[in-house]
Amino acid sequence: MDIVAPAGNMERFYAAVKAGADEIFMGLKGFGARRNAENFTLSEYMEAIDYAHRRGVKVLLTLNTMMMDSEIEALYPNLKVLYEHGLDAVIVQDLGFAGFIRENFPDLELHGSTQMTVANHVEAEYLKSIGFSRVVPSRELTFEEIKAMREKTDIELEIFVSGALCICYSGNCYMSSFIGSRSGNRGMCAQPCRKIYTKESGEKGYFLSPKDQLYSFEEIQKLKEIGVDSIKIEGRMKDPHYVFETVGYYRDLIEGVDREERTSSLFNRGYGKGYFYENEKGKIMNPNYPASLGKEVGKLSGRELKLSERVILGDGFSYLSSRFEKLGGSYLSRIEVKGEKEPKKSAEAGETILLKDLPGGTRYIFRSYAKEINDEIENALKKVEGRMPVSAIFKGQLEKNPELILWGYNNFGKKIEVSLEGESPLAAASKRAATAADVTEKLSELGETTFYLEKSEIHLENGLFIPLSLIKSLKRDAAAKLEEELLNSYRRKVEKVEIYKQEFIADEPKKITISAIVSDDEQEKILKELGIEKIYRKGYDAAREGNLEKIDLTSPLASNFYQLLENKNSKVILNWNLNTANRYAVYELGKISQLETVILSPEISFERMAGIGKTKLKKAVLVYSRPKGMYIELPLFQRDREIIENEQGDRFTAIKNSLGNTEIYLEKPMNIIKEIKRLESMGIDEAVLEFTIETPEEIIEVIKSLKDKSSEYRAYNYERGVY
Repeated sequence: MDIVAPAGNMERFYAAVKAGADEIFMGLKGFGARRNAENFTLSEYMEAIDYAHRRGVKVLLTLNTMMMDSEIEALYPNLKVLYEHGLDAVIVQDLGFAGFIRENFPDLELHGSTQMTVANHVEAEYLKSIGFSRVVPSRELTFEEIKAMREKTDIELEIFVSGALCICYSGNCYMSSFIGSRSGNRGMCAQPCRKIYTKESGEKGYFLSPKDQLYSFEEIQKLKEIGVDSIKIEGRMKDPHYVFETVGYYRDLIEGVDREERTSSLFNRGYGKGYFYENEKGKIMNPNYPASLGKEVGKLSGRELKLSERVILGDGFSYLSSRFEKLGGSYLSRIEVKGEKEPKKSAEAGETILLKDLPGGTRYIFRSYAKEINDEIENALKKVEGRMPVSAIFKGQLEKNPELILWGYNNFGKKIEVSLEGESPLAAASKRAATAADVTEKLSELGETTFYLEKSEIHLENGLFIPLSLIKSLKRDAAAKLEEELLNSYRRKVEKVEIYKQEFIADEPKKITISAIVSDDEQEKILKELGIEKIYRKGYDAAREGNLEKIDLTSPLASNFYQLLENKNSKVILNWNLNTANRYAVYELGKISQLETVILSPEISFERMAGIGKTKLKKAVLVYSRPKGMYIELPLFQRDREIIENEQGDRFTAIKNSLGNTEIYLEKPMNIIKEIKRLESMGIDEAVLEFTIETPEEIIEVIKSLKDKSSEYRAYNYERGVY
């Protein structure tokens, strides 16, 4: 089982490699689902690829966002450079971009991002059928569901095991997008889940903020036993110490060493097991604080702190109120242990230390900086060097030049081998003859290279004199040549002369059809009475492996890929939450025989919409909807319907659906009914009205506005687009 580690810049990249990561996922500047991370320039990326490949580590390019047509085509030159330099794989969200890569770079590995919301084996098998070699399933899956997926598909599975959790299904979170055009699907999420909200009752809290995820020995052994291919660590924006420590922790767990984690001493906003255990889902949330405050180190009584953790001079303390508000902080410059006469350099768990100058109202003491752990990691980073295993054969015969063969394997499984001969023949020893152990010892001294000797074969005639300088010289030259050949083995050329593109063809005007999506029988009845004939029933955004029997396969509206692929209808319409935003994606979806119509993403502007042009599939657009911000695999609130408000005055309705999960809707509807004629001129086939929590009176008003255009115009992203 491999470790896939994050790197947001070169410093974090080096830390991940040194800690023992097998693969590193990294973004290019301006692209990927962490566009706010520092990320890498093209030259830095090439440097990182070579550094990794010298040490047997893979580099995965993260381009896991919803793409626009112009972006897909503009990425080609950079992608070509990285491909030819030896890039190992690309992580994608957008089906259209995946198709573009597959056509232009057919032997480049494709990995399906968790942004694709793949939550069952059917969806995983579909990705495999169109050229994906790996998928990162939704983080909402329990262990039993992951196990069931593993049993039913042989595509590589990569499981998130640590780091920040998105409270909403990744790829189905639109809160940031609809509030301020900063789309999570575009790598620009403003993290509204980490903000404070107020309920109608006046209660305040971080109701949408989850703890971070941190699997331990038991969970890793379970994943290893069922054959999960790789585990993934979140954290491209975390610091190098966090990356180094967390990667090292999971390296130990994989190798069977059950040790205490120290990640929580470096970054901590609360930790849990995420969705791994069905009966522990209630422990996911942390409504008290959304950011890393550190780790609680003891219980405070007056000015006495009874320690639950060891502390040393130089540790950083944060002083928090009963509501976890930061009141101040300081570095520990003096440690007075209760009952001791002299100050100490450290104090152990169970001891009580005396604190001075605490701010009034201090209720909690959290350690925000763990000096001992940080110092240890800093020292290790200076000494540790990632290395690649190699094997050697040394041959020594009297009056013949000695020969050294050195080999290893590149990331594509290809054997890279070099052979060198010494410059002069070997002579008989006048005193002590060389032994196999002597040769092995010298060959193992590869400290100045990026290799370590894993296996060796020594073939020596008896009684030979072999100068140690000769072995050292052979070893040095062979290692240098092997490194050169290793890097060359990754180089490749794009064979296709012409770039594959989906050319734009302007669509002709259409007579638009009005349809509706409803949430219940009453809404459907009202709409039929008002003359709307084409009506779909709202579905679930995700089809978890454990609830596939609850997905309605008779509905012609597919709200997840399982519902599309297994649908019983010959003509299916794909819902907007599948994030279709470019003509490449429409083309790829057009290969699914039963799909007739796709509702385009409400995250694209009118201009982008027109830029898709003529397609095989029919195009539909959401013209009325109370925008859904989040779909959450938890019952966040006790009430079936809860109104919450953020500090900017935006109001949201959180409802509990029939699965017991939470859906959050913006208060102000999106309404572009006045633009239906404009949509017709673009070649849009269908205008969709989506009803969720609307009253009968509100539905009647919306239908009335189809004729008199009397409703309030609110375009959200259709006018402004998203970042």
